[in-house]
Amino acid sequence: MGSPGWAGAGADSPRVAWARRVVRWLPAVLLVGGVVFDLLMPMHYTASPFLSAASLVAAPLFSLRGTAAVAATAAVVSVLLAAWHSGNDRALSVTEIVTVCTVALLALAINRVVRRNFRQLATVRVVAEAAQRAVLPTPPSRIGSLRIAARYVAAQTDARIGGDLFAVQESPHGVRAIIGDVRGKGLEAVEAVAVVIGAFREAAEQERTLEGLVDRLERALDREGDRRVGLDQFEGFTTAVLAEIGDGSGGLRLINRGHPPPLLLLPTGQVRELSPEADALPLGMRDVAAWRDTVEELPFPAGAALLLLTDGVTEARDASGRFYEPARRLSGRRFASPDALLDALIADVMRHTEGQRADDMALLALRRAGAPGMVAVRRGQRAADERAG
Repeated sequence: MGSPGWAGAGADSPRVAWARRVVRWLPAVLLVGGVVFDLLMPMHYTASPFLSAASLVAAPLFSLRGTAAVAATAAVVSVLLAAWHSGNDRALSVTEIVTVCTVALLALAINRVVRRNFRQLATVRVVAEAAQRAVLPTPPSRIGSLRIAARYVAAQTDARIGGDLFAVQESPHGVRAIIGDVRGKGLEAVEAVAVVIGAFREAAEQERTLEGLVDRLERALDREGDRRVGLDQFEGFTTAVLAEIGDGSGGLRLINRGHPPPLLLLPTGQVRELSPEADALPLGMRDVAAWRDTVEELPFPAGAALLLLTDGVTEARDASGRFYEPARRLSGRRFASPDALLDALIADVMRHTEGQRADDMALLALRRAGAPGMVAVRRGQRAADERAG
């Protein structure tokens, strides 16, 4: 794909980025403030708390060299201030210098510990991301006449493993796609994701109908639940939307099992919410109720895009508690590619929530090539090239 399909929490909000820049200037502010305080205040007041704080603040923010520079500056400033006040209380001056130097050494030790922990965390994040990519690989950017893009955006910056899932599979029966959200978090959710994705990839090749594909997913979750009896509880309930796009008919078939409805973005800029005709329970809940899945068949014209998403998008709230409405926010807009669509949607959700989201977001966009407008543009360009030739 044109851009990566994975992200942490996305880019920091402007407020967070601004706060980080301000915090990094704090040691310098403390050093300068300490000097001004010492020179302006009466004799009995000291700048040592400011100088000591500068070293401690630098420890988790800067590298070892940067922390050492701040610590050395604090020590030198304390000596210069003591010399400036020469002839006054020498014992107090020596005590202040020793205090600042001791805290400076402590800040260097803290920096080493923090940096070691950061390196260990980075290693864990790399391993977790590799595991997540293995479980949930990025789909191909193109299958036949379809252009495809996918994104997974974790709610927390350091998180890489979650319960949202997506997959696209080319099959003898057309291109089949799934997006879902497993109940739970952490490793148990990832195990359920692996079960659903593994079953989907196998069944998408073998099952002639979308109903049969859903039944295979149900059986896979049932088997996993039976295997875990007496070991640990397996809560593999998964909301999901399954889509099938025919090779030549231009038709779209959907089954929705308790998941947020997908959106159909037409070349005109109109957005249709593809809500199911009847509600259905998530996958993995056949013990509660059983019914026949109903496939909804819809046209999928050239230039249209199918947007599949999880509730991390639809349940994102702004500061006043209003939910994000993707159909309304995308209405009237046109996007050059599925990647551009997903990037714009993620950026809009980030603005809506000011970067403060509580749930992961998974998004999958499939666009049928050959929009009439684009065909006309290409023909016009070819005619212009021929005239120029």
